[in-house]
Amino acid sequence: MQSNLQLDLISCEAARTLPGLFRSRLERAPQSPAYMQFDSARGKWRSYTWGETGRLVARWQLALTKEQFAPGERVAVLLRNSVEWVCFDQAAQSLGLVVVPLYPADASDNIAYILADSGARLLLVGTPGRWETLAPLCASSTQLKKVLFVQHLNGPNKTTGPSETVILEGVDDWLARAVPSGIDEADRHPEDPENEDHEKQYADEQAEPDKPAEPDPQALATLVYTSGTTGRPKGVMLSHYNILWNAEAVLKAIPGYREDVYLSLLPLSHMFERTVGYYVPIMAGSTVGFARSLKDLSTDMGSIRPTLLIAVPQIYEGIRTKMRQQLEGEGRLARSLFDWTLAVGWERFSVTQKRQGQGQPRWRHTFAWPLLRRLVADKVLARLGGRLRIAVSGGGPLYGETARFFIGLGLPLVQGYGLTEASPVLAANRPEDNIPDSVGPALPGVEIRIGDDDELLVRSHGIMLGYWNKPEETHAAIDADGWLHTGDKTRISDDHIFISGRIKEILVTSTGEKVPPGDLEMAITQDSLFDQAMVAGENQPYLIALLVLNQHEWEGLAKSLNLKADDSESLSNPAAKNAAMQRIKSALRGFSKYARVRAVYMTLEPWRVENGLLTPTMKLKRSELQKRFADKIADLYRQRASP
Repeated sequence: MQSNLQLDLISCEAARTLPGLFRSRLERAPQSPAYMQFDSARGKWRSYTWGETGRLVARWQLALTKEQFAPGERVAVLLRNSVEWVCFDQAAQSLGLVVVPLYPADASDNIAYILADSGARLLLVGTPGRWETLAPLCASSTQLKKVLFVQHLNGPNKTTGPSETVILEGVDDWLARAVPSGIDEADRHPEDPENEDHEKQYADEQAEPDKPAEPDPQALATLVYTSGTTGRPKGVMLSHYNILWNAEAVLKAIPGYREDVYLSLLPLSHMFERTVGYYVPIMAGSTVGFARSLKDLSTDMGSIRPTLLIAVPQIYEGIRTKMRQQLEGEGRLARSLFDWTLAVGWERFSVTQKRQGQGQPRWRHTFAWPLLRRLVADKVLARLGGRLRIAVSGGGPLYGETARFFIGLGLPLVQGYGLTEASPVLAANRPEDNIPDSVGPALPGVEIRIGDDDELLVRSHGIMLGYWNKPEETHAAIDADGWLHTGDKTRISDDHIFISGRIKEILVTSTGEKVPPGDLEMAITQDSLFDQAMVAGENQPYLIALLVLNQHEWEGLAKSLNLKADDSESLSNPAAKNAAMQRIKSALRGFSKYARVRAVYMTLEPWRVENGLLTPTMKLKRSELQKRFADKIADLYRQRASP
């Protein structure tokens, strides 16, 4: 298969800007597939070529032009991943506007803050209902001039706040007013023959005379707000060149091909997805399929059949847990065969990585693996579409057991590392040089060194222009020599970077012991009973853990303890707590004695972005969790202190 793959890279220098990249791809391959999206009205998947997408972008560009925004003004998008997201982004970038992506699941007050801080003049949102939750918070604080809805809205409306009037309008009507009559439906279903003629006519009418001036490659392209685990998020300023340089560096490390199909699952407001799952495929000429939602992931993977999967560790851990649960009902023989497959697959990988072409593999790698792969591994991977050639994990630490699971099945799962401030990728394992516990070597062109307190310092052409309206914080993050201070503790071995936690997320107990809570939490959640965990104990004599249990696993545990799983009181039953503590003890057996958890609080209610306990990038909001569960935490220390 590899010999039939076509390299068709558009370099950073050739593209110059993000709209230049899109235009170059359109010119090279107008008839090649670009995007796949589920059409809920028709109940089927819809494909778009680069040429069709280009004509849609031209319509959006014309409509935005009539808003008469000046280059450099900000426009925001609050939308699920879609062709509409792409059209808006490309049209805005081509006019020199600065795109502000917003997380669809983010809290309304956080979104309102970002809209106000960025000074966004226009907002593209999915539904009027979503705007209704934002309007009261935006009325007096933002500079919004117009709100556009992808979902149909009957005619323009107005809403008035203390400062100005905001015009509300549906995208269909907005586009129809901007284009010649008779073309109003061409963007909705361009596969219809009558619409193709309209689109060609429209493309001719939008020829060179109306082409906007090309933005400066060094100009601000986007404001991407950080997660905000503590305090308000900061707007990271990234230029066209920042992002293009990073996309090319990614493709130098892990090549992409015209035949590749990416599954777009993470929000495009996440810089990892935006660079690696959106701009990289344009640069490589690959196709992107937009997943509908996490709950539809299994079905969508079967429909899209991706060759590349880009996701955060939680996604891979969720897939692993679900597969393990499905095995429970298949009998001891099936489970044993599966475990043997993983063991042989992992041994084969380990030998291959260490051999580097020398010596002969053990007999079972030569003879048993082909059979096990055909009987077990291929059937399991068929649930992921059946043609994945590589999976990439980023946005957080990937636990070793999860990597062993997928690599043992023969799927190259590589971990990478980056920061929004770096556009974002800084390092990544390569399939041929993969140390799963590391985040890999630095990308080509990325300089790394270790600073004070073992902090990782990085320097590259992808490093941000700075934080929006925060010069002091910019100077604190990037020193006079251009080194970005990541805040991550690290060590480097054989050119591979190993991240050991955040410098500022170290717990110091009352006995003076320093504990990295993230490492403990990651180890705890590898047990299928625990979906989420937060370890606390700052200035306390011992550690405690707040735990969100997996519903399926809890039901099995409760039954074994003769407890009622649907009774909330069962979660505080001493037998249930003791069982949980034993599993945590097993999970943490490799840690020092002072890093042991002594008490737990358990719940079945997940921590979500919507309830304010997770950031949009799925990181724990520790301070918020501490406040929300202050009484429970106090009780755990009080109970342990009681005679």
